[in-house]
Amino acid sequence: MMITFDYKQGDVNGDKIPDIIYLTGNKTPDSPFVQDITLVIIDGKNDNVYKIPLETNAGYNPTLFLGDFTGDDTLDILVSMDSGGSGGVQYHYVYSFLNNKPKILFNYNDFNRTYKYKVIYRDYYKVDIISITLNTIYTIDIKYKGQDYLSEIYYENGKLKKPIEGWVNPLSSLWPIDIERNGTYELYAVQRIAGRYNADALGYVETILQWNGFKFIPFQQYVAIFGKEISK
Repeated sequence: MMITFDYKQGDVNGDKIPDIIYLTGNKTPDSPFVQDITLVIIDGKNDNVYKIPLETNAGYNPTLFLGDFTGDDTLDILVSMDSGGSGGVQYHYVYSFLNNKPKILFNYNDFNRTYKYKVIYRDYYKVDIISITLNTIYTIDIKYKGQDYLSEIYYENGKLKKPIEGWVNPLSSLWPIDIERNGTYELYAVQRIAGRYNADALGYVETILQWNGFKFIPFQQYVAIFGKEISK
């Protein structure tokens, strides 16, 4: 049975009349899993209905956010859903609906294909996270992981017992954020850094994306690591 999972109201086609935007889908019996997720827009001026199928149309907790991501004073549509997998991956799309014409501005698949990384363990408890796309290297100290963890992969002199590479997961979350407080939102993208296995989290790559008139491009990028409790 097709039901509505989220609902928002705002001008997304640029005529200054609020439109109705909602997500529909079929809920799986006895499960929060949703299939056939569809973006539906009702033109506030004439009640015309537009249905926009999503490339990935199944997941958990489908939600909407309306905000101006391009600076044209018209609201755009952020569609988000969880994959439900152990890696914590999420699916996200940003659509423009200016003049009742749907145009995709952000596709999580394109993001995952574009941003490539290497994660390489080094001697003396260091790990390099290399952003191939941005030609940038981040070096983190993993001594916070504790002696039990470190002794499995390092000799007592700090040398690696064998070469180890990790990886950066696909998009973990995507948040709208107005960095410059000017009413135009940026996208705050987060990807989890995995070490020897997926549950061996080393930190996160955080990329802020800004619309340049044609596409979202990196505005800033950071690597964040976990802290360690200070012993008393």
